[in-house]
Amino acid sequence: MPRYVGIDPSTKTGFIVLDEDGEVWEARELEGMGENPERMHDLICQVGQLIQPEDRVAIEGFGFASQRGFELGGIGWAIRLNLFARQIGYTEVAPSQLKKFTGAGGTAAKEVVAVETYKRWGFQHKSNNVTDAYVLAQIVRAIHEPVKLLKVQQEVIQKLRG
Repeated sequence: MPRYVGIDPSTKTGFIVLDEDGEVWEARELEGMGENPERMHDLICQVGQLIQPEDRVAIEGFGFASQRGFELGGIGWAIRLNLFARQIGYTEVAPSQLKKFTGAGGTAAKEVVAVETYKRWGFQHKSNNVTDAYVLAQIVRAIHEPVKLLKVQQEVIQKLRG
């Protein structure tokens, strides 16, 4: 049974696993313990331990406006390197594509994305990182499963397929 994984890499990383029907198997916000670099290493190891070799993974692309760009870039690249080393492919989804896929529009605020995610799929979580991971998992599921999509969602999937 395929698993669709969404990862929103951050200092508090959102992690979601869906099945082929879109049912949530796991929803977590992961945070490393200790001080950097131990904290970053712990976080990256946690993510790596949760991903299985056959998972289909979507990861949010880098947000270039962040004030914590170096730290977030380190976390994001380390997760990608972990996937690469294990030969686990992943789909990189730009933040604007994630927002557009919810129907909120490519520049929507996180609160609007959360509302649209609830309206579209009935999913809510106290963490915006987990909500974003949920949408990422829905995106990678839509790439691989026959899912009914709105026109804006079809546009996102077509662009991701290249």
